Amino acid sequence: MLDSNKDNLKLEAMKRIIGMIAKGRDASMLFPAVVKNVVSKNIEVKKLVYVYLERYAEEQQDLALLSISTFQRALKEPNQLIRAGALRVLSSIRVKVIAPIVMLAIRDASSDMSPYVRKTAAHAIPKLYSLEPELKSELISIIQKLLADKTVLVIGSAVMAFSEVCPKRVDLIHQVYRKLCALLVDVDEWGQVTIVNMLTHYARTQFADPNLHNTANESDKDSYDSNSELSDKPVPSLDPDHRLLLRSTRPLLQSRNAAVVMAVAQLYYHSAPASEAPLAAKALVRLLRSHVEVQSIVLNTIASISAKNKGMFEPYLKTFFVRTSDHTNIKLLKLEILTNLTTDANVSIILMELRTYVFNSDKNFVAATIQAIGRCACSISEVTDSCLNGLVSLLSDGDEAVVAESVVVIKRLLQMQAADPKEIITHMVRLLCSITVAQARAAILWLLGEHSQKVPNIAPDVLRKMAKTFSDENDIVKLQIMNLAIKLYITNPEKTALLCQYIFSLARYDQNYDIRDRARLLKHFVPNQEGRIRSQAARIFLASKPAPLLQSQFRDTEELQLGSLSHYIRQRANGYKPLPPFPENPPPGDIRNVEPLYGEENSKSYNEANKKGKELFSWESDASSNGNSNPSSSGSESSSGSTDSEEDSAEEESGEEESENQKSSSSEDSVSMSEESSLEEQHVPKTNSKHDHVNNVKEKKSNLDLLLDLDLRSPAPVLTPSLGGFFTPSGGGDKSYDIQVVQPTFTHTKPIELLNRISGRGMSVTYRFTRSPHLYSPSMTNINLSFTNHTEEEITDIRLGKKNLMTGMSLHDFAYILTLPPNCSLPATLGVDFNDSTQPANFEIVSSLGVFNVFIKPTVGELVRPIKMPKALFLEKQSRLKGMHEHSVVLPQCVDNIVQRVAETTNLGPCDDSDPDVYRFAGHTMASSNLTLVTVFKSEKITLTVNCENVIFVSVMLNELISNLSS
Repeated sequence: MLDSNKDNLKLEAMKRIIGMIAKGRDASMLFPAVVKNVVSKNIEVKKLVYVYLERYAEEQQDLALLSISTFQRALKEPNQLIRAGALRVLSSIRVKVIAPIVMLAIRDASSDMSPYVRKTAAHAIPKLYSLEPELKSELISIIQKLLADKTVLVIGSAVMAFSEVCPKRVDLIHQVYRKLCALLVDVDEWGQVTIVNMLTHYARTQFADPNLHNTANESDKDSYDSNSELSDKPVPSLDPDHRLLLRSTRPLLQSRNAAVVMAVAQLYYHSAPASEAPLAAKALVRLLRSHVEVQSIVLNTIASISAKNKGMFEPYLKTFFVRTSDHTNIKLLKLEILTNLTTDANVSIILMELRTYVFNSDKNFVAATIQAIGRCACSISEVTDSCLNGLVSLLSDGDEAVVAESVVVIKRLLQMQAADPKEIITHMVRLLCSITVAQARAAILWLLGEHSQKVPNIAPDVLRKMAKTFSDENDIVKLQIMNLAIKLYITNPEKTALLCQYIFSLARYDQNYDIRDRARLLKHFVPNQEGRIRSQAARIFLASKPAPLLQSQFRDTEELQLGSLSHYIRQRANGYKPLPPFPENPPPGDIRNVEPLYGEENSKSYNEANKKGKELFSWESDASSNGNSNPSSSGSESSSGSTDSEEDSAEEESGEEESENQKSSSSEDSVSMSEESSLEEQHVPKTNSKHDHVNNVKEKKSNLDLLLDLDLRSPAPVLTPSLGGFFTPSGGGDKSYDIQVVQPTFTHTKPIELLNRISGRGMSVTYRFTRSPHLYSPSMTNINLSFTNHTEEEITDIRLGKKNLMTGMSLHDFAYILTLPPNCSLPATLGVDFNDSTQPANFEIVSSLGVFNVFIKPTVGELVRPIKMPKALFLEKQSRLKGMHEHSVVLPQCVDNIVQRVAETTNLGPCDDSDPDVYRFAGHTMASSNLTLVTVFKSEKITLTVNCENVIFVSVMLNELISNLSS
């Protein structure tokens, strides 16, 4: 067919050949027949011939060289596709002899009238550079010409050629930097990725570190809280060109292309101020709805970020809950992220979710879940006991993999001295005969050897059993048996001397050389071996070992660029170019003040593109929609909110969320317009005053603006099948009509000092928990304040100042006190939603005497409301709250007035008084309404049991009750 004189047959044959290549079949044997048709007059045939030759020209170089003259003539064809195809084939022939010919072709093509041909010339430059590096200087001049091109079709390819040939020649970018930023939204998606990656390196070398003076950028300092102290600190001013880059790339976070979103996200993470980095979090979470491959890369990125900055993704916690349809690698990454995001406020939610994962059918996922529970226990001390009890309960599970992994994690926790190991080791030793996993058996033997003095009667018997099965054990178990033998011989030589000699005799003839060497080493510490080394045996084998450091496996990937192959595989791949550090003394911004190479006409399109970008792509930030991500924006929102409340309090109470979003978006647009005008005038952008924000908020909007200002926050999570619904303690079927909220049985009368008269310059403030419901919200704790004036002058303008609250907490101000006469006191009511946490609420009290920083730290007993329920329902609820949700302790002495003592400590309601020796109390937590149960059994000793859906409440409330009942 290729030798036919009919073009339609040739065209059909070429289509079949290209189809073979597309399917991965080898068509190289057809090269001689195809290359003859390069002179065909039919345009369609010639196009397909060039496609074929581009694929096989490098393999069949000799035959391709015979047609070079034809390719050179094709460079003058009127059809742009033929010219581009000929240049592609020429650059694909990897022969140094024709490098000058290819160089001339690229130079001519870079000045071609067709932007498609100029784009092809840019792609040919890296090919020629790899073939002949000596032509670098000439190629750089062509790259400079292509970078100044007016067409967006060429820009992306020109930047790609720059990155491959001369990435360190940043002076070429100075001239076109602002043009690249302006045209970025109009470039094709492949070009956007290339340009953003190049500009990331450029920003790291030309601009100052925007977080240089930010001392609160660590994950445990809540750098993204809406009430963080960062809002009170001056934000370092950015270079105008740095701000232009961030503003120009921000609309790309809404791109449909995942690679573009990832490129912009890594730009914000590596080069933007910490207060603006959360803008990328929302876009990354949106990508989790994409394909599995995209999810894997995005979750790797999120895991690396969350290991350093928890607050960035904490608002999207439920997005990372595992679904039954997820692949195993997706499950493991989500599990890693959940563990990284664990804080005191959300640990109960995460642990309840992890509890359901333990019963999954995927063994690798179950093992990782148990390790995650261990990491949570290590990082948050309040839940260590609960996690340890839960892991001990898993030792009775029928699944051997679950038991084995639980043993390994318990070993790590006991190394950290999380609890008394005696009972746990005894329980684990009983399971030694049924556990067959070598790693778990070795861990049990190691624990037994470390704590053999606490179980002196059990350890020798276990050594005797292990001696019987020594020959059949795994190598790692044999090593631990020998370690156990030498440790027991040191502490209890009378019972273990013969056993120790017998085990070393068996190990001496073992097949594994490592075991034989270990036996040869340890034999010097057994009987009949005297010497200096024998006297130091206790110091060698019984010395305390450091606890293992449990941390995220993504902590070592901080220096790798997000989204790169090196970051995904967690090690530097070949060809990886690390991000340069920010310069200590960045070059001045005047170097970018050059006359554009594309004339005045394109300057107008530059300005129009900027305006178009702000009109069509301005979108509400994640900080303004969630209220806890951007410290600087939260500060401005609180200021504008207070101004609005002074002008119209009724409007504040009835305002809806949509109107608030529109106000913040309008304010944001006004800031962008201000920045643009300052950039055009080459001045540092000036900060808008609060009055400008308020005035711009009230400007009338057109229909298009109202449409574009719609709330673009991610929708609520889709309800999908989850194991959590089957195993959570608060399962359905609650008999809510049998549960009644009752009045508190005890009320505090003794006030607590909040501000003393010396620190308050003559004004003192006390507070007490009233245990009555707050009128503003039932989830708020009602606190009574008392202001006393100890001076001889009036104190005026007493009000609440700035608030510095943890994530999830809220505070309702007390009424404004106009004047406080001398030697008088006035009461006030404060409402605080502690979010079921004992973290303190920090705020300021402002008066005519000054500003005073104070805080209120609640006890866990003040964070519940009393309820009453029948005995049967009480026992039913208690039976569901087992494992990590139950703590019990036996007090040695018996006390009277148990009901009064419990009521003084916790705001719980008594439930049943039919049994004189059993006292039951119940309540709900203020914020989450989690059920809390307390049972006191009185006999010769007191047995105290606490059950709660919130695992933190269990241990904290138990400790408070113990201290009160024991005093």
